[in-house]
Amino acid sequence: MNPEHDCRLLREPTDELLAWHDDVTARHESAFEAATELTDRLGVHADGDGNARVGFWTPELVEDGVPADDVFLDVLTPPEGVDPGDTDVRRVEFRRERVPLERRGEYHWGVVAGMRPGTRETLGSLYRLAYRTDDGWETVSDPLAYSVPFGAFAPAEFYDVERLDETRADREYFRTLGTDAERVSTTDDDGLPRVDPAVSMVEIHPGTATESGSLAGLAEVYEEIGRKRRAGEELEPWERNFAGYDAIQVMPVEPLTENEEEHDFWSVEAESDDAVTAAVSRPEMINWGYDIVVSAFSAPNPAILESGRPDELVDFIAACHDLPRPIKVVFDVALGHADDRGAELLSDRYVLGPGMYGKHLDYTEPTARAVFLEMQHRKMDFGADGIRVDGAQDFTSHDPETGEMYHDDAFLAEMDRVTQEVAGTEYRPWMIYEDGRPWPREDWELASSYRALVEQHPHSFQWSPITFAHNTPALLTFWATKWWRVREIGEFGGHWLTGVANHDTVRRGTQLDPTVEFNQSPVNPYLGDDYPETLDEAYDNPASSMLFHCFLPGVPMDFVNANMRAPWGFVRDTDAEWNVKVVADESNFLFWQVRDEDFENPEFFRRVKDLGFESREELRTFMNALSAAVDATDYDLDVMAAMLSAMDQPLGDGLSAGDLETYAHAWMRDVHDFANLSAWRDAQDDERTRLSLAVREFRHDRPWLRADLREDDYFTYRHPTEGTVLYYGLRTSPSGDEELLFAANMEGVPVTVSPESLAADAVDDENAPAIPTDGWEILLSAPDVDGGAAVELANADAAVWRRVP
Repeated sequence: MNPEHDCRLLREPTDELLAWHDDVTARHESAFEAATELTDRLGVHADGDGNARVGFWTPELVEDGVPADDVFLDVLTPPEGVDPGDTDVRRVEFRRERVPLERRGEYHWGVVAGMRPGTRETLGSLYRLAYRTDDGWETVSDPLAYSVPFGAFAPAEFYDVERLDETRADREYFRTLGTDAERVSTTDDDGLPRVDPAVSMVEIHPGTATESGSLAGLAEVYEEIGRKRRAGEELEPWERNFAGYDAIQVMPVEPLTENEEEHDFWSVEAESDDAVTAAVSRPEMINWGYDIVVSAFSAPNPAILESGRPDELVDFIAACHDLPRPIKVVFDVALGHADDRGAELLSDRYVLGPGMYGKHLDYTEPTARAVFLEMQHRKMDFGADGIRVDGAQDFTSHDPETGEMYHDDAFLAEMDRVTQEVAGTEYRPWMIYEDGRPWPREDWELASSYRALVEQHPHSFQWSPITFAHNTPALLTFWATKWWRVREIGEFGGHWLTGVANHDTVRRGTQLDPTVEFNQSPVNPYLGDDYPETLDEAYDNPASSMLFHCFLPGVPMDFVNANMRAPWGFVRDTDAEWNVKVVADESNFLFWQVRDEDFENPEFFRRVKDLGFESREELRTFMNALSAAVDATDYDLDVMAAMLSAMDQPLGDGLSAGDLETYAHAWMRDVHDFANLSAWRDAQDDERTRLSLAVREFRHDRPWLRADLREDDYFTYRHPTEGTVLYYGLRTSPSGDEELLFAANMEGVPVTVSPESLAADAVDDENAPAIPTDGWEILLSAPDVDGGAAVELANADAAVWRRVP
């Protein structure tokens, strides 16, 4: 063993660390304020002298009476040359060293020499806390780790994030942040710059956006778009679906839960006091991103890191920042809950109890509260420009006096105040909340204002009511019945994210039963000739795109899967308990997203075909029966298997619960592959994607459109509808040098419109301004609309006229 690399506790710097701890606790009367300062040093950090500064909050060890002398840092150093990006399972022998730590209150601290820091090129030492018990050794994961190359349930990696920050390719982007008026126009009360909102944004799921399903693959897409833009080259039709935005909201990139029956990326095969031999691999999981375990939240999800290195997240962000028109990156943060398996990794002090999505976190526990905020801080310091807080209405705490839960707006305010520091520049990000309170109250869709957080934090944004989860534009009368909500966007939507397509709405669309004859509106017959075409058109059409990008206030957001007219569903193979139910809930996916020719394509649905399903119809029959069995048995897998064994289906007549789980796993994998956007690149229409890109560029040329409608602007719909829901309106630029006239057939039979007809229609409205009838020219129109004095707008067609007064 090389003495230069032996891990050992350094006495003098450890004593200085303990003295600092004592000073912090003495200076603060508030437990939360003290914890806020202490949590900054939790985890394992390179200290600048080649050593590792170590800190763990361990209340459970103190409560259980574990002697301080029995607590160690368990350091596992790999041999040189181990590739953390390799998804093949291989046996690796790690050198083990246990280093004693020092206890102060509920914390353990130490400065340790000899640990190998991870870098872009090198897998660093793995670590976890370990303590001796009468039954052997127990371990504690680091919830504030920066890297978990083998998943959140494996030891974390000591990673040199300071070096990562010092070598990032977009340092100049951050150095100039505070002086760049195009990116920052306001500062907070304490003088820190606050990143400006985007003009328009696209939501992307990294796991299905490219063939590799990695952040590296997504970076390559934007690097090539940037190269073509600089060279003046034409973008491919599929590339246009990623372009024209100045922000990307990436669905969560945090470490995820794992299916104990399917996933094993770290498996100890032999161990001693000096060595651990483990079978390891980079995680391969499919998940939409929201099933986080909270522990290691600060680290990137290794399943979307092609290299297994956290650098890949920074490289993707740098690629976006390096475009001719830089693209902001917005992280989607789901700290409102934890998957059930998160309880295996977190102290009980982090968890209040069971919740709607797994575990309800305890935001009132002072140190846990500080750790959650530190997790956010560390994750955002990878270089994000903005943060979208998933399900802000779910951040609730318990009031012991009333015995009721309340919205913890004080914690959301703390999230808003978190300061980022990247490349030496301090700033605060663009803040976006998804908040549908009083959801889940039954009347939430009527009662929610979608403005609660904007009113508390006027610089922040919220998802609009049209953007929130339960919108179904594939159904007839959607745009008629949602008019009151659309009208609100015009009145006070300047701080809303708008648009109908996102990861939730498209998924909800695929869950609709199109055969229902009562209790819901019928499927819009004008959108398409079959269900997949109808769904594609519902979430990506000229009328809705031009409504949000060319006329209404706020920040329009699209979903890249909808842009690509590609499938999207609820993809996750990480849930051992509810996997079959999740698949059963997606039974209508076969109506909405799969054509016969898709199923017949040998590249698609290979796993369920291997199980014996030979046609889409046969598969649909089984899926409908599976869904019915879930409801009939209250999700009793054994009874479900017996019921389904009695029907004629390819899985046989002796089905077990395990067979249903095998089927569900195969289905999830097949849908994940089916939804991968690389499979749909050649299917893109040149004319459609060209118009969509032009619509987004129209918005960028007129950033003033983001503001609420003014008194002399006008927005309405024609009524009586007479078979067509016609939205139209007039907007004038603040300088008065441009007028825009918008008209869209949102749904219904074709209608002929012109500036003259719209002006005549508005005469009957005493609140309408006089719409000029001369000097108009069409700037944008749906591909099949012929420009002229009057245009015929079929269902989902739109036109925008421009006039210079």
